[in-house]
Amino acid sequence: MTTDVTRNVATMRGLSSRLRPLTKVLPEHARAHNRSLVLQHLFHEGPTSRADLARATQLTRVTISDLVSALIAEGLVEELGVRPGQRVGKPAILVGMRTSAYQIVAVDLTDDMEMRGAVMSLNGAIVVRSQLNIEGRTGADLVDLLARFIRGLIASATQPVLGVGIGSPGVVDPEGLVVEAPNRRWFDVPLAADLADRLGLPVHVANDANIAALAEFTFGNADGDGFMIVTVGQGVGAGVVVDGSPMRGYRNAAGEIGHVTVLAEGGLRCACGRDGCLETVLAVPALRSATAGLSTQDSDAALASAGRLLGTALAPVISALNLSEVLLSGPAELLDGPLRETALEVIRDRTMPAVNAGLTFRMASLDEDVVLSGAAVLVLSGQLGVS
Repeated sequence: MTTDVTRNVATMRGLSSRLRPLTKVLPEHARAHNRSLVLQHLFHEGPTSRADLARATQLTRVTISDLVSALIAEGLVEELGVRPGQRVGKPAILVGMRTSAYQIVAVDLTDDMEMRGAVMSLNGAIVVRSQLNIEGRTGADLVDLLARFIRGLIASATQPVLGVGIGSPGVVDPEGLVVEAPNRRWFDVPLAADLADRLGLPVHVANDANIAALAEFTFGNADGDGFMIVTVGQGVGAGVVVDGSPMRGYRNAAGEIGHVTVLAEGGLRCACGRDGCLETVLAVPALRSATAGLSTQDSDAALASAGRLLGTALAPVISALNLSEVLLSGPAELLDGPLRETALEVIRDRTMPAVNAGLTFRMASLDEDVVLSGAAVLVLSGQLGVS
């Protein structure tokens, strides 16, 4: 299904995110940028008059009128009547975003045992939830299973689907190419393009930890000035937002802390081929193995040991970026306790007071749905310019 809404993705991708643009802004990019400003305001602030939109976005009233008319024609915006309580002057007609007019299919591939999916409204509410056992599939077999899983979700949608968002482990480039996801046996897999061809819908794929950060920034209460979210599942990753912008890195591998060596000797072999990576001690299978059959005291000690290694790996990152908070996403029974507390102690021991004063280290507010929510933001950003 192709609509005026889904056609906007190419233009949105053309918007430069560079701090020092190297090319001129094309007319279609300027219009897409202005369209994004309007949708951003309506998404976050709610129903607004055209005059207030002009003031908030600093666009002319003529431009706002043109953009709002186009968005109404697309079915994304609607007029909601006169502002309640207004008595003096010409009545101001409110316009609002139709968050129930379209739906998003979101998929979380973080777990080592199953893929989790949902049909979501544009404001992040889950309409339908589903999961499917992976049964050890990797490589092309896993892609085929994923395509069937998404088709089932699309069939269960009750409104037109705006797009599909997928949170995948590993290094993923801006076009949705999975450069390297060792645990999935995916190397240079054009996942977004492949699934878009199969499904006939826009598909957006990004690293699961990076979109978890987007979710906490958009739907949670994370501090956009500087925070990191560490996702713990089959693997370990991190997403970082600084000054309101997600960090991708030189080769789209920012946040790959799971493959930092933390054990110089005696470390287990990691899926990436090296020994002693953080992932070998902090991933959920490793934590479950380390605590299986132990008393509460011994289990707490094992979790604290993993937290010590996590704190050691995070301290230089937090110091270099001067982050205000770190969020953990994963099973609370493993992460929220001795592991988190010990990690924070190590960070404080290894960084300057000017860096760690006021540092918050907490569990993610969106809990187990953080990657699904991030996948929804991925579609909102890619299709509408909203985040």
